[in-house]
Amino acid sequence: IEEALPFADFILIMSVNPGFGGQKFIQTSIEKVKRLREMISARGLDSRIEIDGGIDENNIGEVVEAGAELVVSGSSIFGKEDPTEAVREMIDKATVWV
Repeated sequence: IEEALPFADFILIMSVNPGFGGQKFIQTSIEKVKRLREMISARGLDSRIEIDGGIDENNIGEVVEAGAELVVSGSSIFGKEDPTEAVREMIDKATVWV
């Protein structure tokens, strides 16, 4: 990935095994985000990190703190009774780290 970084606008880290929604977040994804953020910063690049899979109100703060700038959160928003409130809660938890 290091050789491709200068050519990447966005890098997507999958924090679940791709295939279906509602999977549990793979905790080692946090370290992947941190290491990728370090590589991008060390090279002075503008690449942005996106993370997809298992992101919810319990881990979004840690994901953002690690360096992810874009998050995909389907089941933890659309699986709630009030998706609008779920989005608000996610934003509140994420912006604590920004």
